[in-house]
Amino acid sequence: MTEILDFLREPFSLEFMQRGLIAAVLVSIVAAVVGSFVVLKGMAFVGDALPHASFGGVAVAFVIGANLQLGAAIGALLSALAIGFIARRGLVRYDTAIGIIFLASFALGILLVSRQRSYTVDLFSFVFGSVLAVTWNDVWIILAVSLGILLFVGLFYKEMLFTAYDPTMAAATGIPVAAMQYGLLALIGLTVAVALQVLGIVLVLAMLVAPPATAQLLTRSLPAMMAVGAVVGVLSSIAGLFIAWHADVSASAAIVLVATGFFALALALSPRQGILAKLRQPITDEDEAEFTNGRDPAEAGHTTG
Repeated sequence: MTEILDFLREPFSLEFMQRGLIAAVLVSIVAAVVGSFVVLKGMAFVGDALPHASFGGVAVAFVIGANLQLGAAIGALLSALAIGFIARRGLVRYDTAIGIIFLASFALGILLVSRQRSYTVDLFSFVFGSVLAVTWNDVWIILAVSLGILLFVGLFYKEMLFTAYDPTMAAATGIPVAAMQYGLLALIGLTVAVALQVLGIVLVLAMLVAPPATAQLLTRSLPAMMAVGAVVGVLSSIAGLFIAWHADVSASAAIVLVATGFFALALALSPRQGILAKLRQPITDEDEAEFTNGRDPAEAGHTTG
C-alpha cells in the first residue's frame, strides 16, 4: 500500500511539477467556464483561430524583447475584437472574418520569426506548450487573469446566458448584446492567452472544447455544464501530468488526450445522448421512412423511443 501511495505522490513531490499542476488546474477551470459558451454557441472555430492568431502577438513581443505572455494576450484580444467588429457590421460572414484575421496574424508571426537567426525554447513553448517550465510568476499571472475572467462571468452571467441563447430577444429586453458578444470574444482571447504556455497553440482548443463538450453530454443546465467541465478538466490535468512523468512524454499532449478520453467515454455511456443509449432505443416506422428518404431523423425533428 505504501509503495502505491509513493508511486502516486512521486510526480508531485517536485516543485516544478507542483507549479505545473497549479497552472494546469487554473487553466482547466477557466477554460471549462468560457468553453461552455464556446460549445453552446458553436464557436469552436473561434477557439481554434485565436490561439493561432495570438502567435502574431507572441512573435512581435519576441522580436522587440517584451514579455511573451503579454504579447500573446494583446494578440489574442486584438484578433478577437477585430473578428467581432468585422462580423457585426455584416461586411463578410462570421467564419470568413475569423479565417482572415487568423491567417493574417499567424502569417505575421511566421514572417517575423523567419527573420530571426535563432529560435528560443521560450518561443516554441507557446506553440507546443511547456507546462513543466511554468514559473511562480507565470502561476500568479494565470491566477490573476483567471480570477478576472471568472469574476466577469459571475457578474454578467444572466446577460451572457440570454445573449447566447437568443440575442434578438436579449436586445429587445435591453441587454447590451453587442457588449456581451465583444465581452465573450475578449474572454476567449484572455483564456487563450493564459493557456498558451501550459498547452501551446496547437492544443488550447482541445481544453476549450473537450471538457465542456463532455459535460454537455452529462448535464442539462449551463451551471452544471461549467462545473462538470471544470471537474473533467482538473482530472485531465492531474492524470495527464501523472502519465507524462512516468511515461516521459509531453505533458500538454497527455493532458489533452486524457480530456478527449473522457469525452469518448461520455459519448459512449451518456444515459441520455450516448451511443449505447441510442442503440438501445427502438427505431420507429416514421424514423425508418425518414432514413430511407435520405434525411436524418434528428434533423427532421423526430425522436426515437
